[in-house]
Amino acid sequence: MNVRRVLALPVLALLLAGCGIRATEVPTDFGPAPSRVRCSLSKPDITTQASRGLPVQVFLLCGSSLVTVDRTVRVPDGTADSARRVLVAQELLDELAATPSAAEKEAGYTSDVRGGMTVSGPRPGDPADALRLSTRPGDLTSYSLAQLVCTFSDSAAAEGDGSVILGGPGSEPLRRYECTDEVRSRPGSKEPPSSEVAGG
Repeated sequence: MNVRRVLALPVLALLLAGCGIRATEVPTDFGPAPSRVRCSLSKPDITTQASRGLPVQVFLLCGSSLVTVDRTVRVPDGTADSARRVLVAQELLDELAATPSAAEKEAGYTSDVRGGMTVSGPRPGDPADALRLSTRPGDLTSYSLAQLVCTFSDSAAAEGDGSVILGGPGSEPLRRYECTDEVRSRPGSKEPPSSEVAGG
């Protein structure tokens, strides 16, 4: 019996040696390691549904792309359309700057939008649907600008055509920004396309 075991050991060692990964001098690139981030909530996030209001979606970061998350914003009944747009925009901005819930953090959601920013309506001479941020859009990171543009353009804060007119507190020209598939999939390397808008 012992003799059989002794004879089996070299065979077993030979088989196990063939299971390893052989070293190679040729450089290989199989891409980044698979991400464990799910980028989807396993169950409805009760904290975001606890307060009643206007259902909206905001774009958060997960991995290297933008994903939508359900939120609600409060707008008083009877608010005029122009004031309503600005109220919705400010609520959306506040939601983007808020810390993601525990469930969202667990799923890998983050936000690059910082707190303290405000949004106001158009100045005299601006297009009626323009929004002015307290920070120059050009001073925002590509991630936060993509979050803002995609969130605003997909909401009651804009005209609903997939774009939004944004300006800053200064005299820089207003620009119309678009939320595209490329921006949603690569917000860190693909800034929202924009064009200068007359006025302001």
